[in-house]
Amino acid sequence: MNTTIAVIGSARRNGNTGKLIDWIADALGIEVIDLALKNISPFDYEHKNRGDDFLPLMDDLLKHDNIIFASPVYWFAMSSQMKIFIDRMSDFLSVEELKEQGRKLRGKVGYVVSTSISDKIDGSFLDSFTHTFDYLGLESGGFVHANCENGFNADDYQNDVVNFIESIKLSGK
Repeated sequence: MNTTIAVIGSARRNGNTGKLIDWIADALGIEVIDLALKNISPFDYEHKNRGDDFLPLMDDLLKHDNIIFASPVYWFAMSSQMKIFIDRMSDFLSVEELKEQGRKLRGKVGYVVSTSISDKIDGSFLDSFTHTFDYLGLESGGFVHANCENGFNADDYQNDVVNFIESIKLSGK
């Protein structure tokens, strides 16, 4: 059975990205985890941050086949909340006892949901996710992007979102 979960990193949970991921989550019947409500410390080479919410959150995410990463585009990059979360995945590469858990990312499918004030998703923004997926062994499942220059208007991206939702439903995992 195909299982999916989403994580959102945004300064405004009820902003444009939140509206978009909630639309997708409602259609799929999935949970959305708000990174702003989690205590996730930045990557630390000495790993003094091991008591925060990162590992319990990853335990939850690893139970799913598909992981949707939702972030607005801020200055051609993902939000700071998402960046800290992605950076912490380095723990799976640098902490010996976590390497086996990190290997469980292999074969999962990562998706990207984004909003900005442009019609097209910025290449450097998308590349930061797809290169991370490749490095960690996640398959890249695709993305959906919404131009919210004039606010969130679902009619403007109805077809793109419906196709995105269908691609997740048909992922076959």
